[in-house]
Amino acid sequence: MQFPPQSLARSRWCHAILLVLGLVSTPLWAQSLAQDAVDDSADFSLTAPPVAANRVSQSSWYVEGLGAVGSSANQNYISNAAFVVTPAGVVVIDALGSPALADRLMAEIRKVTPLPVTHVIVTHYHADHIYGLQSFKAKGARIIAHRGAQEYINSEAALIRLQASRQTLAPWIDAKTQLVSADEWIDGARDLVVGGVRFLLQPVGPSHTPEDLVVYMPHEKVLFAGDLVFRGRVPYVGQADSGHWIKALQTLLAFETDIIVPGHGPLSSQARHDMELTRDYLTYLRETMGQAAKNMEPFDDAYRATNWTKFEGLPLFRVANRMNAYNTYLLMEREAP
Repeated sequence: MQFPPQSLARSRWCHAILLVLGLVSTPLWAQSLAQDAVDDSADFSLTAPPVAANRVSQSSWYVEGLGAVGSSANQNYISNAAFVVTPAGVVVIDALGSPALADRLMAEIRKVTPLPVTHVIVTHYHADHIYGLQSFKAKGARIIAHRGAQEYINSEAALIRLQASRQTLAPWIDAKTQLVSADEWIDGARDLVVGGVRFLLQPVGPSHTPEDLVVYMPHEKVLFAGDLVFRGRVPYVGQADSGHWIKALQTLLAFETDIIVPGHGPLSSQARHDMELTRDYLTYLRETMGQAAKNMEPFDDAYRATNWTKFEGLPLFRVANRMNAYNTYLLMEREAP
């Protein structure tokens, strides 16, 4: 089967997941990555931490996932989600990494308000943000996402990832867990008004994914940034268009923002600092791996020769950095004249 470039990139990531899981043969660098994943997740308890709502602003709350690799032990609770209470209902941003987690998020919402969830806005279609969608869908919520996700959700890569997750994330991901499509696919910026509360839905992809979407609440100056901003940890680059991602961060800096709710990690009240950390990491990957690709230097040699001191103390460095560097190396090969 022939895949377009974005599907090929997603397929490479799924293949990488299978490498880590030991389901296919592994080159030396992937064996190292798998061991790093085991080492970094060795201290997981058998019970995931509680999904607890933390107040962000007058009308918004968020729950914060672990800075870790998704596993059965942590129920794939590795990403953030948020919700905004309006007079007409609740708007949720992202759905967490399993139906069970989504149910626990809804229980937290009910502690704040009896109003129903009317909308779920998806910042991007990575598994840790969307496997909970079916729980919200069953309660009648309307799902909104960027049209760029349609190719992926209907791809072999998405099915491979789901099948692998049914093994590694059981029993939280099982045969009943399904990929859920949006009820409304948007192409450009869109205002959503619920109960008199205005949300600006701003596409910023292709960056972290082709379908990146951020949500901005101008009246409270809160930005729900999805995975465009990683606070205090190494970003997951995956199939990212890192060049456009860097430009997208400039778009986000133009918003008058007091608080950022990132896709991973704690709230940010230092928008510029945290955006610059993500930007600087992406820029360094492009500079170092771009030079190696230009010189036709083998990846393993280039990786060993690169000075990672500035970033190696960040959480998930050992799990994500080598894969990030490899994907960037391939990207820079394609971008080379």
